[in-house]
Amino acid sequence: MHLEIEGEYIELLPQKALWLKNRGIVLLADLHFGKINHFRKSGIPVPPRANNKNTELLISVLQITKPERVIFLGDLFHSHYNEEWEVLGQVRRHFVNCAFELVLGNHDILSALQYERNNLQVHKRELRLQKFLLTHEPMDQVPEGVYNLSGHIHPAVRLKGTGRQSVMLPCFYFGKQQGILPAFGSFTGIARIVPKKEDRIFVIAENKVIAYPHE
Repeated sequence: MHLEIEGEYIELLPQKALWLKNRGIVLLADLHFGKINHFRKSGIPVPPRANNKNTELLISVLQITKPERVIFLGDLFHSHYNEEWEVLGQVRRHFVNCAFELVLGNHDILSALQYERNNLQVHKRELRLQKFLLTHEPMDQVPEGVYNLSGHIHPAVRLKGTGRQSVMLPCFYFGKQQGILPAFGSFTGIARIVPKKEDRIFVIAENKVIAYPHE
């Protein structure tokens, strides 16, 4: 799915990634690596392939786009260090021609040494890409002349079917001054948003990105 925002063409990938092809930049939000192991340590059962799914999806995006930079919009890792961080490090070392960058989120609490060890450039609050201002959480007030891109919310919308049937699906949200990416991680949960008619919503369904039909 292609669209134009602030005069720049972007591509929305069904893997829940945003591709700035002209810049060679991929944006991802809320991977929450380590969350699965964090739950397991707490005695919460998690499907055995859940870990691999996140890693495989990330590798797929990088192989498809071959970006110069991949920028994570916060919550790359869920909590304290565990072995899943080493898996991410292996992915990082494989894609040596791609810069890995992180705009810190509320769950990104690892020490600076861990980020340095995996050659991950950290931006503490925000990152400016000309007209785009990248943050983890959506900004309450967006400065004039910029468009805010963020994550954190894990946005989803409800689609109604026949009868009383409905389903909640993750989505990309684009309002007048800001856009919100869906959570990339497969074990992160979703939060329903109620879009306005002027908002542009794109739903991820059956490995496709489709425009949300406003009622």
